[in-house]
Amino acid sequence: MMKKTVIGAVALISALSVNIASAKETISAVGSSSVTPLMEVFAETYMKSHSSVFIEVQGPGSSAGIKAAKNGSADIGMASRNLKAKEKETSLVEEVIARDGIAVVVNPKNPLKGLTAAQVSAIYKGEVTNWKQVGGNDKPIVAITRDTASGTRGAFEDIMKLKKKIAGKKVSAISQRAQVANGNGGLKTMVASNPYAIGYISLGSVDSSVHPLAIDGVNATVANVKNGSYKVARPFLVLYKQGKPSAETQKFLDWMLTKDAQKIVSKKGYISIH
Repeated sequence: MMKKTVIGAVALISALSVNIASAKETISAVGSSSVTPLMEVFAETYMKSHSSVFIEVQGPGSSAGIKAAKNGSADIGMASRNLKAKEKETSLVEEVIARDGIAVVVNPKNPLKGLTAAQVSAIYKGEVTNWKQVGGNDKPIVAITRDTASGTRGAFEDIMKLKKKIAGKKVSAISQRAQVANGNGGLKTMVASNPYAIGYISLGSVDSSVHPLAIDGVNATVANVKNGSYKVARPFLVLYKQGKPSAETQKFLDWMLTKDAQKIVSKKGYISIH
């Protein structure tokens, strides 16, 4: 009899724990792989003090994030570039949660300290193919870019004038010979492992594995993005349908703009909105 009672109690506890777990509301954030590391820290921090929610973060790219916010397949979309006119909708709310520079990075073994924006553009167009053409060693340049769904690529192309018109349509001017990296982290790893590579990544994710170049004589720093002297910068956006977020999702969205959340932005090397 005792054995049955114990088994029954264990079953009841198991059922209760499943119910408690399933009682948590899941908030999904989908989009930019550059925004993802910041959003993951936001989610971890928020969940510690809000046990009623579980926040799920995925980073397939900005274009996917914009689509997910529009069609409702995610509660929150993430983008690391301004939206194109054709992507905007009156019912789609765009909220800046941080700002970020885009660092043009080379391998630490590369002695070069900086380039002009025109030189960076020429490298990515495939017009400059050897480091000696821009004051470096006599070695081939391995240009690494992101895929076309990347918000970082979209912002980089706009800032560096890497667009061209074909049959009246604006398309990328980045050379077909450029290698394509999957995600912000993937590009950083490729540059870190190739002494002749050049790439571009979120300023907030720069570490000792890569060397950020000065552009037009201005170093890629948070201070220079803030004062406007470093021009290679973009917003980090969250997107959601007006009136659609649940009460819990709205609380999380509001929290991202608070001083506590924005302290995390600064601590992680991004630029606070305050």
